[in-house]
Amino acid sequence: RAVVFDLDGTLVDTAPDLTAALNHVLPRVDRGPVTVEAVRTMVGQGLRKLIERSLAATGGIPDNADIEAMFSGAFEFYRDHLTDQSIPFPAARNVLDHLTNDGVTLGVCTNKPIALSEILLEELNLIGYFAAILGGDSLDVKKPEAEHLLTTLAHMNAKAEDAVMIGDSQADIEAARAAAVPVVAVSYGYTMIPVNELGADAIIDHLADLPDTLLQFT
Repeated sequence: RAVVFDLDGTLVDTAPDLTAALNHVLPRVDRGPVTVEAVRTMVGQGLRKLIERSLAATGGIPDNADIEAMFSGAFEFYRDHLTDQSIPFPAARNVLDHLTNDGVTLGVCTNKPIALSEILLEELNLIGYFAAILGGDSLDVKKPEAEHLLTTLAHMNAKAEDAVMIGDSQADIEAARAAAVPVVAVSYGYTMIPVNELGADAIIDHLADLPDTLLQFT
């Protein structure tokens, strides 16, 4: 009756624009560039953590690195180039149409800041599908805390026992487990841990496979 999606790496391929934001600030400490492929394995826990991981991957965090200044620069650049290259993953819109037509209530629970999440979904013409969208700064907690997912469901007027979470990362799976919500992982997303080691109830290689996969939870 209810499906909650993660955003980055699950519904939308945002890695190219995140990479551009990183490569905008890494030269400040004579680092970079990083590749989109590398960034796909580093996304999670926010842009500040992504900067730290990018520095670590390119030789370590230098003593003169002002992470807060780099974060501010990367955030401003990313905000201004949010959908230059970001696109929904294949079949995303078709799947959202399918689920909506079947009477499923849809939501988004993401650790991305809520303002950026809403702008991204608006610019990609996806925002109208969702009864609720909660970002990483919508509450005092965020994934992997259960409260983030449970509050999203509450805003959807849905119950945990009627819901399934769709995500790509450890934070998604742990939030779902903590909330006692079944979880489907996508194999194409952004994770530092192999998807088959995350402990999801099911794994799909393409979003197009989601409607059939959800049948096992009914």
